[in-house]
Amino acid sequence: MSISREDIEKVAVLARIKVDDEQVSALEKDLGNILDLVDQLSAADTDSVEPMAHPLDAVQRLRPDEVTETNQRDAFQAIAPATEDGLYLVPKVIE
Repeated sequence: MSISREDIEKVAVLARIKVDDEQVSALEKDLGNILDLVDQLSAADTDSVEPMAHPLDAVQRLRPDEVTETNQRDAFQAIAPATEDGLYLVPKVIE
């Protein structure tokens, strides 16, 4: 697959990037090489390969789920402008 000069110029306009004529020809070559590599990767037979979440089958060590702070809701709500039944009351912003 190749990319044309017009495609590069169009993407540059959409991205608001100034690209000189020298850069367009270099980008055309470089992006063409990248797209050729993607085509090669797409051609690989992956039908018998099982998808995996991590290439090393690593398992994340998790810490125990323990409460480490005391409940300070009453102290925080004591300084709030308006609360009701343990909830903060805020002005309505969307009608």
